[in-house]
Amino acid sequence: MRTLFALALVLVAPVARAADKPNVLFVSVDDLNDWVGPLAGHAQVKTPHLDALAARGTTFTNAHCQAPLCNPSRTSVLTGLRPGTTGVYALQPWFRTSEKLKDHVTLFQAYANGGYATLSTGKIFHGPYPPKEARAAEVGTFGPGGTFRTLPKAKLVETPDPIRAMDWGAYPEKDEDCFDYDIATWASAKLKEMPKDPWFFAVGFQHPHVPCFAPQKWFDLYPADKLKLPPVKADDRDDLPRFASYLHWKLPEPRLKWLQDAKQWEPLVRSYLASISFVDAQIGRVLAALKDSGHEKNTIVVLWSDHGWHLGEKGITGKNTLWERSTRVPLIFAGPGVSANAKCDRPAELLDMYPTLLDLCGLPANATVEGVSLVPQLKDAKAARERPAITTHNPGNHAVRTEKWRYIVYADGSEELYDRAADPHEWTNLAKEPKFAEVKKGLAKWAPAKSAAPLPGSQSRLLTFNNGVPVWEGKAIGKDDAFPEK
Repeated sequence: MRTLFALALVLVAPVARAADKPNVLFVSVDDLNDWVGPLAGHAQVKTPHLDALAARGTTFTNAHCQAPLCNPSRTSVLTGLRPGTTGVYALQPWFRTSEKLKDHVTLFQAYANGGYATLSTGKIFHGPYPPKEARAAEVGTFGPGGTFRTLPKAKLVETPDPIRAMDWGAYPEKDEDCFDYDIATWASAKLKEMPKDPWFFAVGFQHPHVPCFAPQKWFDLYPADKLKLPPVKADDRDDLPRFASYLHWKLPEPRLKWLQDAKQWEPLVRSYLASISFVDAQIGRVLAALKDSGHEKNTIVVLWSDHGWHLGEKGITGKNTLWERSTRVPLIFAGPGVSANAKCDRPAELLDMYPTLLDLCGLPANATVEGVSLVPQLKDAKAARERPAITTHNPGNHAVRTEKWRYIVYADGSEELYDRAADPHEWTNLAKEPKFAEVKKGLAKWAPAKSAAPLPGSQSRLLTFNNGVPVWEGKAIGKDDAFPEK
C-alpha cells in the first residue's frame, strides 16, 4: 500500500504555471468572534488594519463556521466538506487517517494542481497537523508553526483547570517576544521575495486563542475603569433544553459564575480585546508587506476565523456551542474581482471559501466539495442566496442560520429557535411556541439528515448520543447530573 505521503505527492503534482492568475493570501485568526470593527461585535474594539481591509473589500456580516471547534472547522475549510461528511468532530484525529479522505484534494492541493506555488505558516490546519512527514506534500513550503513559545514561569491566573493554556493577562513585555509576532515576520519576509508565478500563501495566527497574552501597551487601549462587558441575562439558560449543556459539558474554559466569583470576568474580557488588537497589528504588518512587495493589486486576500468565542454569554466562556457567539466569524475578501467597501448580510459558510477562491482564480471546480461560490455576492452584496449557514457540533447537533432566524436541533430532537431581528442576544427560545411550528419546519429541512460516525481515534471534546444516552469523552451523562459551574 502506498503511504499517505506518497499519495499526497501525487495529488499536488503541479500543472503548467499560469502567471496571469491572481495570487491568494489566506489569513486565518484563531478563536476570533465578531469583536472586530467591521462586525461591530464590541463597541470598544480597535482593529484599524481589519477596518482598512474591509474598506477595500467585501465583509460577510452573517458568516458562520461549520463547527465551533478548531480541528473539525479547519478540516471543513480545507476539504470543503461538512463535519457530518468527514466524521471529524473532535480535536483528534488528522483527517487523512480516514480511508474515504486519504485522496481528497484539499484547497492547497487544488492550487498546486493549478500551477500555484503553495506556502503555509502558523496555524492553518489544527495544531499538530499535518504531521511533519507530510507537510511538504500537503502545503508546499512550511514556515514556523506558531506554538506558544513564550510562557510565564507560573500561570498569571489560577483557573479551575490547571492547564497552562488557560491563562490571560499582560505578558510578555515586548511584541517581539509574543507568539504570532514571528509568524508575521516570516510571512512578511516571504512576501517580499515571492516569485512572479502565482502563489497561494496561508498565514495562520493564534491570537486571541488562550492563553490571552499580549504586551501591556495593548491593554492600555482598554482602560479597566471604562471596560464594557458583554450583556448577559441571569436566567438565560432557563428556557434551554438540557441537551444544550451537553455540547460543552466539562471543559477547561471557566464558567461565568467562576469568573464573577473570582473577579476575573473583566480581566478576561480585557485580555481578549488586547489580544485582538495585538493580532490586528500583526495582520497589518503582513498586509503592509504585501503592498510593499508590489503584489497587492494582483492578490486576493481572504481573512477568516475558525469559530467564535463566548465571554460570559449563556453563562460560559469558550466555544463548543451552536449559538451566535460561537458560530459567527469574520469573513472578509479583498482584491481582484471583489467589490470594495461592501457588506453582505446573506448567510455565508466557511466551506464556501474553497469554491469561491477557485472561482475567482479561474481554476477548475472540485465537484466533491459542499460549499457554494460567493462570487455573486462579492460582485453584488445584495445578490440572492438560497442556502442558510449550517453549523454542526458532534453528530446530530446542528444550527441553521438565515438572515432572520437561528434554529438549533440536538441529537435527542430537542430544539431552540431565535428571532435574530427581535432578539439579537438569543435570550428567548421560541421553539415551544405553536405559532412558530411552520418556521421550524422550514428551517429543519436544511439540517443534515445524516451525520457520519466519528472517525476511529476521535477524542477530546467528543459528544455522542447512543441508544438515548449522551456520552461525553467516553463517560455517560446521567439525566440528573448537575451542570458544571466551573
